[in-house]
Amino acid sequence: MTPQESGTTAAGTEALRARLLASLVTARDRTTLLTSCVEDPDLTAQHSPLMSPLVWDLAHIGNQEELWLLRNVGGREAMRPDIDVLYDAFEHPRAERPSLPLLPPEEARKYAAEVRGRALDLLEGADFEGGSRLTEAGFAFGMIAQHEQQHDETMLITHQLRTGPAALTAPAHEQVPPYTGPEEVLVPGGPFTMGTSTEPWALDNERPAHVREVAPFWIDTVPVTNAAYQAFIADGGYDTERWWTPEGWAHVRRNSLKAPLYWRREGSQWLRRRFGVTEVVPPEEPVLHVCWYEADAYARWAGRRLPTEAEWEKAARHDPVTGRSTRYPWGDADPGPEHANLGQRHLSPAPVGSYPAGRSPLGVRQLIGDVWEWTSSDLEPYPGFAAFPYREYSEVFFGPEYKVMRGGSFAVDAVACRGTFRNWDYPIRRQIFAGFRTARSEFV
Repeated sequence: MTPQESGTTAAGTEALRARLLASLVTARDRTTLLTSCVEDPDLTAQHSPLMSPLVWDLAHIGNQEELWLLRNVGGREAMRPDIDVLYDAFEHPRAERPSLPLLPPEEARKYAAEVRGRALDLLEGADFEGGSRLTEAGFAFGMIAQHEQQHDETMLITHQLRTGPAALTAPAHEQVPPYTGPEEVLVPGGPFTMGTSTEPWALDNERPAHVREVAPFWIDTVPVTNAAYQAFIADGGYDTERWWTPEGWAHVRRNSLKAPLYWRREGSQWLRRRFGVTEVVPPEEPVLHVCWYEADAYARWAGRRLPTEAEWEKAARHDPVTGRSTRYPWGDADPGPEHANLGQRHLSPAPVGSYPAGRSPLGVRQLIGDVWEWTSSDLEPYPGFAAFPYREYSEVFFGPEYKVMRGGSFAVDAVACRGTFRNWDYPIRRQIFAGFRTARSEFV
């Protein structure tokens, strides 16, 4: 190796180290915000049986960081082996967690901080080449940054579920002109590369890259708006069985669903509760807090359908000029504030038509950020899938019980959001920050 090559390698290693440090610090700053903006009783309370107490998430973040970075990467002795079972997400359903002997808030903070201090010491001397798969390209550190940001999104969901005065604030969106562009975009048929084998911090369910053949189809240029969804409600959408799958219709009847979660009718207006504030539902924002059954019913009512996961990814990543699949709709560059509404910079989706710099080569907008988008697809492994570093991250969820969402929401940080990133949940879930866009086959 020449001195120049050695210098380049050293510079690349330090750049990677700096990126990992920034990702870990950004995640911890957000965790601190989400757990310091309310008093301890709000941290230990369970605001919904669907969610953990905030203090559980806080200590779980520290426990996972200790497990993967300090023990697995660093080979160090366990700091608190006695609490491992308390913070194992597969040992205790969320509804049971308040009854566990959890670390109280101050102790949880100290534990997470002590783990982080030791993890940063480990990062400072870490070797990212020639080691295990966990250390290659800093994967384990990137995985932990993603894990913490995913729990930050979960904690933000808990903040939305809690009642009481507002505890979080964020700037309003910039004013944008009403969107008047084309309603849909034609995505050409043919093969494209789905998934990734090269993204260094991609999780196992995103791998490996493989070729998919997709027939030509049309997809909405922007996500479905609150105004469009209100038209579905006004046309009796929740009272008309033919728009719903049998399971969806049973769910609607059983739970008396009439509108998205947190909406209520007052006179001629629809109102919503958003992080402790009641406001008029903004007509120009993407609809939020709808389950898969609601998204599917709306699409049927509109004479359309939900896109498949492969269709969504082709619309988001395929460049018809080069034939390449890019990392993001706008190209290969990491997300910037001009590209997408990410990272809890705001506490709601942006109006449709925002972020023109983030559109795909075909002109599809807001595919990244704002709202997770339901697809029609069940969560299934890609051909050649291999669980790593543990099968419970993805493998145990494969099958028809879970529907795939793509694209991320305003609550997702850039480190946990890519053109290949896959999310999933039960089709009944509404507390998540999910919306959708629709599609249709070319000749339908």
